[in-house]
Amino acid sequence: MIMVVEDDPKICDLLLSHLQKYGLEASCAVSFDNVMHDFHRLQPQLVLLDVNLPKFDGYYWCRQIRTVSNCPIMFISARDGKMDQVMALENGADDYITKPFDYDIVLAKIRSHLRRAYGTYASPTGERTVEAHGLTLFPERLELTFGEQRLEVSHTEMKLLEALMDRLELVVSRDRLLEKIWDDQPFVDDNTLNVYMTRARKKLKELGIDGAIETVRGAGYMMKPTWRSQP
Repeated sequence: MIMVVEDDPKICDLLLSHLQKYGLEASCAVSFDNVMHDFHRLQPQLVLLDVNLPKFDGYYWCRQIRTVSNCPIMFISARDGKMDQVMALENGADDYITKPFDYDIVLAKIRSHLRRAYGTYASPTGERTVEAHGLTLFPERLELTFGEQRLEVSHTEMKLLEALMDRLELVVSRDRLLEKIWDDQPFVDDNTLNVYMTRARKKLKELGIDGAIETVRGAGYMMKPTWRSQP
């Protein structure tokens, strides 16, 4: 089931018609005052979400969905500004498509996200964790734990930490991090990566872990287990 959260009836009907033409079950949200009611009713496998919506915007509803589900969320919006796209990804979205869009590209992206989440490339059944010497990341929950301490991380922070923890004590290039976190989005620059790396370091510091993420000049970043000897 694909849930379409779009308040323009014409666009919603066209999306439904195209998705159903290619064998995908889809339904439009009917309550823009309470999108979560429709989400729980439909139990979708993927959400197509507009930014400009009545009462609360798409970023708000994206955050609400992320509290209960890790299903793919794709924004479809006429807002094509750099920060609109950054905000969508930061609030938990998996993709951002600007209007006007090609329906075949939307369909291809939907199928790609469905394969990754549930099909050929899906993770094994059960909650996925990334662990390194007692530091544990829960990607689906957007949580980071160390000993008895637990804190929330953003979607982008989670992806950064996951990339570094997966290659502990190895250099991860800036290009690799940009590709993992923002895919092929053209608007991301080095400064954006620096900002989120600073945020990831602050989250580790909140757990009492300092200096674990090192900048390797001209190469990228490396995470070292400086906390290994800590209680």
